[in-house]
Amino acid sequence: MFPLMVAADQIASSSLTGASVVSSCALVFTVASFWWLNARQGRLKAWEPHSFAAIVHGSMARLRLPLVLHNTGPKPIVVQDLILTFPDEPASHLPLLWVSSPSSLRPGPHEEAKLPAGFVVGGREAQQLFLEFEAPFSGFAPEARDYQAQIQMRVGHRKGWRPLLTFTLRAANIVDPDRYTVYDNAPIELTKEDQKRADAALLELLDGEGDASAPGERKQRDSSNDDGNTGTDR
Repeated sequence: MFPLMVAADQIASSSLTGASVVSSCALVFTVASFWWLNARQGRLKAWEPHSFAAIVHGSMARLRLPLVLHNTGPKPIVVQDLILTFPDEPASHLPLLWVSSPSSLRPGPHEEAKLPAGFVVGGREAQQLFLEFEAPFSGFAPEARDYQAQIQMRVGHRKGWRPLLTFTLRAANIVDPDRYTVYDNAPIELTKEDQKRADAALLELLDGEGDASAPGERKQRDSSNDDGNTGTDR
């Protein structure tokens, strides 16, 4: 009798242990699934633009880029600020500041100026934006060649500047720098005539800038030694 009772107790204990393991696993799975679906902090993804608008006139350089942002997580992400930098260039190439959020890529005479402001990318959502960047005074005068460009951002849940997108800016396609217009950013070969026009226009521009001094104080941003967000928007 006693051996049978001991065996029954062992079976009951084993069943309880198995049930506890199954219950624990189910609880862990439920909590993990809830976190993944509802509470996980994702990241922003962006892709290289196929085109851009540009003007380089006097001491002013302005670029307009079409950008698609995708939030990979369920929690919304607040974008506070953006800058356009050139990591491989000398320190004299100041970052281009975010100055406007136009409604289209092609500049027009009657478009409404929209100053930069923080915006939200919802959870698992994608947004198309047009972002306009401008060099502070004569901090950037592009040559007719490819540049490695990087868009950096400040987001609400992280401190400091974070890289968003690194891409190739094909400034050799800017064949008419005095005119604010759209150019292809695809890796295409320019004709010899277009290349000569671009080289001549940019050379004339650089020669003109060599004879002129930059007015006012130069405005800079530190994109490397940043100790955190200030909590204010421009």
